[in-house]
Amino acid sequence: MNSMNTKIIADTGVWIEFFGSPESSIAARLKQLLMERRVVMVGMVLAELLRGIKNPKEAKTVKEALGRLPYLEVTKEMWEKAGDLSASLRKRGKTIPLSDLVIATAALSADHEVFTVDPHFNDIEGIRLHALS
Repeated sequence: MNSMNTKIIADTGVWIEFFGSPESSIAARLKQLLMERRVVMVGMVLAELLRGIKNPKEAKTVKEALGRLPYLEVTKEMWEKAGDLSASLRKRGKTIPLSDLVIATAALSADHEVFTVDPHFNDIEGIRLHALS
């Protein structure tokens, strides 16, 4: 697949950086990916972002902005894969938050990359991480 066509799920930490530190290199890269129409939203990231919002006006702005992105629904099969992935990682002594396992499973299922600042995504076999540069 051409790297310019690869779709990317931006993890919650990347969005927090985007909204909180718009001049950062991470925010600049996400802005570029948004302009290239390569970013896909998943419900887990949307929910994590909305739980940190402090007022209704900000919530409305975020919902409108993120609502324009293509949306990847997490299916029952993906939930099952996330549970299986969690179990296999735990057997190897690795514990990763369920939210990140769901994001990773969605990315793996759709052959998308994950743009993240969380190092534990490195423990997930087969995941393609989006490089900052």
